Amino acid sequence: MRTLPKILALATGILVTSASVLADMTAETWGNLSDGREVRLFTLTNQAGTRVQISNYGALLVSVETKDREGKLANITLSYDGLKEALAGGVYGSVVGRFANRISDGFTIDGTRYDLPSANPKTLVTIHGGKTGFQRQLWTTTATQDKEATSVEFQLYSPDGHEGFPGTVNVSATYTLTESNELIIAYQGETDKPTHLNLTNHAYFNLAGRGDVLKHELQMQASGVLELDDRKVPTGKILPVANTAFDFRTRKPIGRDIESIETGGYDHCFKIISSSNPGPHKFARLVDPHSGRTMDVHTTKPGVQIYTANHFKGNPFPHWGGICFETQYYPDAPNQPGFDTSLLRPGEVYRHITKFVFGVEY
Repeated sequence: MRTLPKILALATGILVTSASVLADMTAETWGNLSDGREVRLFTLTNQAGTRVQISNYGALLVSVETKDREGKLANITLSYDGLKEALAGGVYGSVVGRFANRISDGFTIDGTRYDLPSANPKTLVTIHGGKTGFQRQLWTTTATQDKEATSVEFQLYSPDGHEGFPGTVNVSATYTLTESNELIIAYQGETDKPTHLNLTNHAYFNLAGRGDVLKHELQMQASGVLELDDRKVPTGKILPVANTAFDFRTRKPIGRDIESIETGGYDHCFKIISSSNPGPHKFARLVDPHSGRTMDVHTTKPGVQIYTANHFKGNPFPHWGGICFETQYYPDAPNQPGFDTSLLRPGEVYRHITKFVFGVEY
């Protein structure tokens, strides 16, 4: 195994190293933005053969390849064909921010009102930080590697007033692939003015590698689901999941109750059962019975938005072709005093960890 530099500094997104191919990491050019800036694609591979591709455009999780019970690799995320498609829109695997999910009518901090310019003019709802959110930015990069794990850290500077949010914010999202078949995403952020910060990854998973996810089985330790208005904005109430289509406390196929959901599928934030564990705790297991692939999901956040690709129509992915686990503060938290606060003040550090653990059931 080739010895690597401990830190591979990328001040402007360009890898500084004497070799373009590393023992467990490769870095290459994925393409260029319209202004000529280079976009990088990193490939991480562990000894189990799990392969993860990530890019500094949108801190994007491009793909995840894992083995089934017969040892065959397949991409278990819904992925762009290339950078051109990523630039055209969508959030397949992007880190979204400043505020993941929905905010209604802007917000007020310490008596000052902040309106958000990307709010839909009919619903007054802003989603995923706005039209030029973090998912539309080119992040800078640092990569590290040791015998246990390989990591790529993406950093982003967000100026005061970007998409209407106050404060200059510096954030990072670090992807780590371990030899234990864990993909860990660690988020961090700081601000110079009070602001709201809520980051997540918007990857769509399909453990079969194709088709829909209706036969995937999900078990999730979630005791409640947020009640929504007709704009899909929380009302402030958290409803019990017991004996409803939202009850995944016992493992069941995703498709069992999906057609009974008025919105055409799951697009709801669940209240994760709290844990005394200060680190990321497991709250969900997804299984594809056909391939045997499994994925356990851990988080440090109180909620997870489950989205089952309800709007997909077959180009390029089928209806219900994937499922998202968007771990986060609750949507519209800036306007809901009963929710855990997403307010970040100077001197505080935003931290959030999500961990995906891949395996096989025989």
